[in-house]
Amino acid sequence: MDVPESLIGDAEALLTAYRQAGLRVATAESCTGGLVAAILTEIAGSSDVVERGFVTYSNEAKTDLLGVPVDLLKAHGAVSAEVARAMADGALRNARADVSVAVTGIAGPGGATPEKSVGLVFLGCARGGVPTMVERHHFTGDRQAVRLASVEAAFALLRCQLRPN
Repeated sequence: MDVPESLIGDAEALLTAYRQAGLRVATAESCTGGLVAAILTEIAGSSDVVERGFVTYSNEAKTDLLGVPVDLLKAHGAVSAEVARAMADGALRNARADVSVAVTGIAGPGGATPEKSVGLVFLGCARGGVPTMVERHHFTGDRQAVRLASVEAAFALLRCQLRPN
């Protein structure tokens, strides 16, 4: 996958800001399959900021690795605000990080339902002591475009956590 230079630049700036703030990050990813962590770790020296990444593509992985309740998955589906929040909270709880970001969605071309179309993505961002942020997006384009747009949105959420609470 060709990653735009602008996204690499965003990753470098994000890592620098987190480094200066003394914060560490964990990722919990479904539809991006580890792409958020991959782009962050493309930058040399990122290990002092990126603590770990969870690729939880299946519902079982979401439950086993992040503690997402089975009942929550059954009630709302993997692609939901509730699951994005639970993924972010679970990543923070199961990592030695200060901030976590989670991504769950339908990158396509398959997987859509009448209620949930290709491009629907929910992101969660957790930091101890503040309410977990959740965003709903609908990105357009092919699978690669949806995944890259999801990374951009994840980086934007991580930037929000740098603001004073």
